[in-house]
Amino acid sequence: MSQTIRRSRDVEVTYSVQEYVAKLRRLADALEKGEKFEIQIDGERIYVPVRAEFSIEHERGDDEEEIEFQIKWKPE
Repeated sequence: MSQTIRRSRDVEVTYSVQEYVAKLRRLADALEKGEKFEIQIDGERIYVPVRAEFSIEHERGDDEEEIEFQIKWKPE
């Protein structure tokens, strides 16, 4: 049996409002249909399984605030 080696990765990409909305809309459509979600980030295609967990995180520092929409899953 072949095993895929996964390398660590921590990438953040900034999108225009239109691009961000389009990605969120595709995610929402996939969730409503109970389907996996596919997205390409910085040249790598990511397949988010239906079993993924979704959360929203809020962070506050001295000079900025951040909201993160997070999707987490463990590889099979």
